[in-house]
Amino acid sequence: MTDRQARQPRLPQLPRLRHSSRPPGLAGLAVAAGTAAVVHAAPALTSLPALRIRLFPALSGLGDPARVALTFDDGPDPNVTPRFVETLARYRVRATFFLIGSMLAREPTLGGDLTAAGHEVAVHGWTHRNLLFRGPAATYRDLARTRDLVGAVTGRTPRFFRPPYGVLSSASLVAAHRLRLTPVLWTAWGRDWSRTATVDSVLGNLTTGLTGGGTVLLHDSDCASAPGSWRASLAALPYLLDECARRGWSVGPLGEHDAPAGPAVGT
Repeated sequence: MTDRQARQPRLPQLPRLRHSSRPPGLAGLAVAAGTAAVVHAAPALTSLPALRIRLFPALSGLGDPARVALTFDDGPDPNVTPRFVETLARYRVRATFFLIGSMLAREPTLGGDLTAAGHEVAVHGWTHRNLLFRGPAATYRDLARTRDLVGAVTGRTPRFFRPPYGVLSSASLVAAHRLRLTPVLWTAWGRDWSRTATVDSVLGNLTTGLTGGGTVLLHDSDCASAPGSWRASLAALPYLLDECARRGWSVGPLGEHDAPAGPAVGT
């Protein structure tokens, strides 16, 4: 060894990297679980109206500016739904009813009555449960069961799906795609589910977001609302239809929302 070689500093020896076949630790599992939860819940952000209407107009139910789509959730209720149908008949207006499967199973004739009156029927789930807390398999069974019952009872294959509380999940979007259901939320609602709802409050909330091409949400049942809250919706419905007529908008079901508008309400 030369003097020069002896004077050179000795570099530290780096440890060898070894491939480990051991499963990830708790930290890795936690990260994976957290990522899966975020992916599952991410579509729930569309429940924010301003974000949804701006970024997802089709999901919000925006259509022909000369039309307004009228929709009802949470039925069919034997004590309530026929009252809404009667009011709509007086105005010669048809609407879309998002049905809960378990309620339709108890009153199947109401589903047939809706389609016989010219209304559209759609899927709202088997029960009124937040789909964020259901996994992919349970979500699919829920929607498929409801879709099949609606089709069997009414003879009409539903086209649209609206999740309970308007809260989507990744699992519900996948299930809807597999079942050929189009998710649709709304652009204006009456907040008619509250125990403090009145005719004036329902109309005030509706007109705040009421626009040509929009989709309106009301409830024809109080199964997931304050008892009797539907009365405010029923009382507000004629005023809503009159306001749409005053603005020259045709009112109808979602399935015709992109079709050329017909005469305004009541004409």
